[in-house]
Amino acid sequence: MNNEFEKYGLSEEELFARVDSRSASSEKITAPRYSYWKSVFRVFFRKKINYFILGLLAVVLLLTYVYPLCVSYDPFANITDASMKHLSPGKAIAKLGFSLHSMLGTGGQGQSTFDAIWFGSRISITLALVCGAINMTIGVAVGCLWGFVKKIDIFMIEVYNIIANVPVILLVSVMIMILGASFWSLVFAMCLTSWLFIAFFIRTQVIIIRDREYNLASRCLGTPVSRILTRNVLPFMTSVIVTYLAAEIPSYISYEVYLSYIGMGLTEDSLGKIIQNAQTAMVTPGWEFEFWAPVAVSAIITVVLFVAGQNIGDAADPRTHM
Repeated sequence: MNNEFEKYGLSEEELFARVDSRSASSEKITAPRYSYWKSVFRVFFRKKINYFILGLLAVVLLLTYVYPLCVSYDPFANITDASMKHLSPGKAIAKLGFSLHSMLGTGGQGQSTFDAIWFGSRISITLALVCGAINMTIGVAVGCLWGFVKKIDIFMIEVYNIIANVPVILLVSVMIMILGASFWSLVFAMCLTSWLFIAFFIRTQVIIIRDREYNLASRCLGTPVSRILTRNVLPFMTSVIVTYLAAEIPSYISYEVYLSYIGMGLTEDSLGKIIQNAQTAMVTPGWEFEFWAPVAVSAIITVVLFVAGQNIGDAADPRTHM
């Protein structure tokens, strides 16, 4: 019986205490205590697979941001030693002994492939997180106003119709050619118009809930637009925003890898640059692992970030809290 009472968050005495009928407390409705974020985590961890996903995400982030701080890595340390170049994992372990540094073999400069991948992943993931933060902040803010203020809607629709017809990858490539291939120029190129597509998506979601009764009542009472957006609109769209962000961050990693693969990416040894440098290894017998190892890690990172974000977005939907 105690388990029945626990789901309401109330003790047996609170549920069955005698109340004076002349007291205002007699009209009090007993209902379960509700906490939004507590319910989000309860729903998220209800699926056992999410423990595995979070564990894998934690490993990726530790290897990306903590591991490079704990080791010294010089990609040119063995460049003059021909015996250290293009070693498969088996040959590297036989020559150097089993360790993290040798478990994925060595590259064309004699560098550890394992170390190169995670030093490069730090650049690629940081780029994706920065672009995601900038684009989502601008996109959500503009999208809310775009969907709520009809005068802005008329102007922004025309802007969107013009820019949406220009392929993003083409625009990014042109900006990289003009500004040069550096970290912040790539951030600028990826954020130049990408926020507009996010804003259009948010605008559509805002229009859906803009004219609901509680928002109309707030406007009739003279509530400022900013307060309606922050209190009535944005909380309702939390799950939608998280889900969209989960798809955006991996896409920036994919853009960076693709641009580097075609020779227009970062000059630093990012994940995409490592894959580009290992292109010849893909078709060279005995060297294939040098190419497929960073490709596999790139795929794992994007899939883990996407799935974790999608599952958090699903858990953030209040309709799943019942």
